[in-house]
Amino acid sequence: MPRIDELLSAAEQQLSESDSARLDAEVLLSYVLGKPRSYLRAWPEVEPGVVAEKDYLQILARRSAGEPVAHLTGEREFWSLSLQVTPDTLVPRPDTELLVSETLKCLPKTGEISIADLGTGSGAVALAIASECQHCHITATDLSTAALAVAQANAKRLGQKNIHFLHSNWCSAFGRKDHFDIIVSNPPYIPANDPHLLSAELACEPQFALASGEDGLDAIRLITHQAKEHLVDGGWLLVEHGYDQGESVRELFHDSGYKDVETYHDLAGHARVCKGRKPA
Repeated sequence: MPRIDELLSAAEQQLSESDSARLDAEVLLSYVLGKPRSYLRAWPEVEPGVVAEKDYLQILARRSAGEPVAHLTGEREFWSLSLQVTPDTLVPRPDTELLVSETLKCLPKTGEISIADLGTGSGAVALAIASECQHCHITATDLSTAALAVAQANAKRLGQKNIHFLHSNWCSAFGRKDHFDIIVSNPPYIPANDPHLLSAELACEPQFALASGEDGLDAIRLITHQAKEHLVDGGWLLVEHGYDQGESVRELFHDSGYKDVETYHDLAGHARVCKGRKPA
């Protein structure tokens, strides 16, 4: 029978087209065995057995075919939170943690604050902010009722009670009196004809949460326009965007009348988040 280290070596070769082949192999074997990854390193000589090997080979085949690891295991870590994910939601990306960190920098240290998270998906951004800010009241919206159900389940499992979930197309369900200190969003921003959308991995995720018009900016255009009507004077809007969209998104912010517009870069040095303030 193959040992743990032998299974991992073979899996790493099988998943060689992935840029995280070793990590994928370890995460999936940990899932099959019901053990932490540290167990794999501590006991490389253990033989998992026939049933575990069969289950592992089956799940590796699905990963090789392009299914995201998070869909195979049903969860993804984001901001140190374990989140349930399904094919109804995007898999939270590490780059989006920049959106959370820049939002947290906008929070006053005292007093209650109202935040809206537009297009919440699995609830990753809203839950990360809520975990760091107990005096925040967060309204998380999504057009997909299936995604909202996932986000609500994540909030319940993590014990976060300061988030209200609302079925809405961006700000459309807000009333005239609904105003927020901060509005944050990780919207779809990939151009509709981008060849990356045809990749096996992205094909497993909801396309409406990935693509947004010919140039990828249709959702951000709507958000910059709508959000201004629901921000308090001096309130902040923060939006994640594509690595090559920084200048275009800044222009959209300026055209909509936002001030103090800035772009923030991810760990790879790519423009990733745009922030602007509604004039007081």
